[in-house]
Amino acid sequence: MEIKKIRLGGILLSTNVLMAPLAGYTCYPFRMLAYEMGAGLCFTEMSGANALKYRDRATRRLLFTTAEEPVRAVQLLGGTPAVMERMACGELLADFDIIDINMGCPVPNVFKSGEGSALMLDQKRAAAIIRGCKKSGKPVTVKCRTGIHESNMFTAEFARMCEDAGADLLTIHGRSRNMMYDGTPCYREIAHAKAAVSIPVIANGGIYSAEDAEKMMERTGADGIMLARYALENPFIFSELTGKGCQKTLLQILLEQMELTGRYYEETYTLAYIRKLASYAMKKRRGTKRYKERLFRCGSIEELREVVTLIFTQNP
Repeated sequence: MEIKKIRLGGILLSTNVLMAPLAGYTCYPFRMLAYEMGAGLCFTEMSGANALKYRDRATRRLLFTTAEEPVRAVQLLGGTPAVMERMACGELLADFDIIDINMGCPVPNVFKSGEGSALMLDQKRAAAIIRGCKKSGKPVTVKCRTGIHESNMFTAEFARMCEDAGADLLTIHGRSRNMMYDGTPCYREIAHAKAAVSIPVIANGGIYSAEDAEKMMERTGADGIMLARYALENPFIFSELTGKGCQKTLLQILLEQMELTGRYYEETYTLAYIRKLASYAMKKRRGTKRYKERLFRCGSIEELREVVTLIFTQNP
């Protein structure tokens, strides 16, 4: 695929390979890893605007960043325009350069609350949310789906609304809400949306290899791609796609992630995060299943470091 820079207002993204916001994974350490590997933009985990309004401690932790992060982008979830505007313009997000609005989450409790992909059914409210977030003076991006049901997709129409409301970039997960995370992405719908707007369109969904990324770009004409869970399994995918060299082993990466997480987060969080990341990295690796139970029994950083070293030294 063609690697190119993307401009969002006064921000120039170094590549058109983006990392999706993933609950439980795209914390500050993983975002720094993705940037190191060649990602052009990474987002925080999905952060609820209502929870932020009440200064929920767990939600505020999702916003952790430092001046070292190349581009700081936060993903907001919410369905009330006034609350979304207040959070986008407030002090809690002052350190962030870009605001992404979640209009694609398919999870039932989110959908029932009128948030996430439910906003695709209420374009007037969705437009008001975009306009409100734009008052922050920052670039605003939107992540959506192709529609609610695969029998009734309206991606191009929704894309035009987003652009008209002021969105600077649109990421489209190539599945409808009812498809959740399974099934072949609808490349044609993404292509229709790309043809309907002048803002950059990023294609997401069903990318599990460099070949899949190439296919997505060819079939949609998108300006770039967004990786999701496959990047947890193979963080080297960013360097494979962008050509950015990386001489590190997977073990080195995991140990560095452990050190960086331990520097900024409490031990309980560090243990849980590294266990999950190591579990993804162990996928499709022969002889690692027998270590799974031991990995999750680790009760300290020291013990976790020993087990991770054992697993990835014997299975490099």
